[in-house]
Amino acid sequence: MPFGKYKGRLLIDLPEPYLVWYHSKGFPKGKMGEMLAAMYEIKLNGLEVMLRKLVKR
Repeated sequence: MPFGKYKGRLLIDLPEPYLVWYHSKGFPKGKMGEMLAAMYEIKLNGLEVMLRKLVKR
């Protein structure tokens, strides 16, 4: 995440309530907004486990 309270975190590590808040207020324009919206859908549909397997720490 390049800005805000969670600056420096991977998008997969953002808390779900934060993404829900963005969903209700509107995601930012551009690529970051698209990625946040995608992460919201991934977490909403319980697909986070699949994505975590792809994340290399």
